[in-house]
Amino acid sequence: MFRSLPVLLAVIVAAGCAATGKEGGGETGTGGTGPITFATGRDTTAYLQPLLDRWNQAHPAEKVTLLELPEAADEQRAQIAANLQAQSNRYDVIGLDVVWTAEFAENGWIIPLERGLFPLDRFLPPVVETAVYKNKLWAVPYTSNAGLLYYRTDLVTKPPRTWAELRDQSRTIMKKHHIGGYAGQFLAYEGLTVNFAEAVQSAGGEIVSRDGTEVTLDPAKGEIALDFLFQGLREGWIPKDSLSFKEEESRLAFQEGELAFARNWPHAYGPAKAKLGGKVGVTRLPGLNGPGSSTLGGANLAVSAFSKHQHTAQEFIRYFTSLENERRVLTEGSFPPVWTELYDDPALIKRFPYLPVLKESILAAKPRPVSANYNQLSLVIASSVAKALGNPSIESADDVAASMKSELEEIIRTQ
Repeated sequence: MFRSLPVLLAVIVAAGCAATGKEGGGETGTGGTGPITFATGRDTTAYLQPLLDRWNQAHPAEKVTLLELPEAADEQRAQIAANLQAQSNRYDVIGLDVVWTAEFAENGWIIPLERGLFPLDRFLPPVVETAVYKNKLWAVPYTSNAGLLYYRTDLVTKPPRTWAELRDQSRTIMKKHHIGGYAGQFLAYEGLTVNFAEAVQSAGGEIVSRDGTEVTLDPAKGEIALDFLFQGLREGWIPKDSLSFKEEESRLAFQEGELAFARNWPHAYGPAKAKLGGKVGVTRLPGLNGPGSSTLGGANLAVSAFSKHQHTAQEFIRYFTSLENERRVLTEGSFPPVWTELYDDPALIKRFPYLPVLKESILAAKPRPVSANYNQLSLVIASSVAKALGNPSIESADDVAASMKSELEEIIRTQ
């Protein structure tokens, strides 16, 4: 889930240093202390303010003020981008969805950070990569995320590892218990891009190269990924209602007992367990020939290139992403942390049984394409897949995958 969490942080940049061109503009420095603002998605868990209060008590001359943005990631991005395009210094620390790193760095809206200032070697490696663009660190990982397969433990003896097993178990449970089989997020939005990317990855392919410079989608792999979804919809073990599902709809359908299996992010675990009386299990997403690969989600903290208090912002980020606070992010906010050791803590595993599986999923996950034009790429993918899934007359996915590749190549060529 790409729920953006808080954060606009400041880096070590000289006070008054602002972006003057591409790749972040300002150079790191040591000046710029004073009050800062922290722009992040609206906190619905109430865990955030106590962390800010601790900072403010210890730093009375460098207090942080929370600026809550809309909950929806696309609305957050629009609001932050408008502010930074105007070169406003209203934001100091910014919470970025992991897919925004390249765009914000390329536009000179955030500044590069010094790797040695942060304990990156103790973070999950794939998570760190989401904050890197053109070999520079542009943000600090704050939360991570990976998709999981939720299943009913009272209906499933052994969770599926392959798509074939998922299909067979779904069909059997449907007939016996008269509930839906499997659903993900299949509405035409970022969630569908994620679900399709996971299907491609889980078939052994990829859509765009890691550096975002080449469309590497093998139409045959794209066809296999689409056929997985086509087959489920045609045979009915993927309910047609799921074509309108985002994260919330799929979460509710599963926890209300309407599905045997559902793909979702870790945040869905607590509500499902409470609603279903503990009859909830999680495992890695299934793939073509074995466990599949999730898309990497999460949020990073960056420092505005137009902040006047970048040194304070940097120190705030160091505080906010500390081991102690990352533990609170999990225990009080229920968000996946970025520190590796927290996933191996017996006390935390007892409280959050999904942690070992989540760790495996994150380590096997792949980031979305690193591109300053990511939003355009995502729009093409989601609209192409949605159009195909909603058209029952389509007999083969060959043309869909080939057409999608052509459109993506055009975006890459013109970026």
